[in-house]
Amino acid sequence: MRLTTLCYIEKDEKYLMLHRTKKKKDENHDKWIGVGGKFEAGESPDECVIREVKEETGLTLTKYQFRGIVTFCSDEWEDEYMHLFTATEFEGNLIECNEGTLEWVDKEKVLSLPTWEGDHLFLERLLSGNPSFFSLKVEYEGDRLAKWKFFT
Repeated sequence: MRLTTLCYIEKDEKYLMLHRTKKKKDENHDKWIGVGGKFEAGESPDECVIREVKEETGLTLTKYQFRGIVTFCSDEWEDEYMHLFTATEFEGNLIECNEGTLEWVDKEKVLSLPTWEGDHLFLERLLSGNPSFFSLKVEYEGDRLAKWKFFT
């Protein structure tokens, strides 16, 4: 089971999105996602998201919220527990990301970007302004979302 974080950073009614284009053999290739990554040994979710955001964007989170846990199950990839965050305050300047292109995208346009179907589900919830913590399980068959369920 892979443990990861993902963060959607907000500024001026926009989310900072990462268009994954630079890595070969990337399961997220050509998808638009937030920023984050895999836990290192001994890290908490908070420590992981702060470190990953800094590494990928150059930004230091100063105000963020743990929004939910997404369980990804797949017949092609290792299962994953993703710890989902949003952030509204940060310090620093954007740097070039070695995984793709970072872009501030109007929140009203985020759902029209090429994302995973499961990501679309939790992005709708984040964009609706619903502040409650949630758990979501998504199951993929290949690239197709086969089944999903919100638990809270």
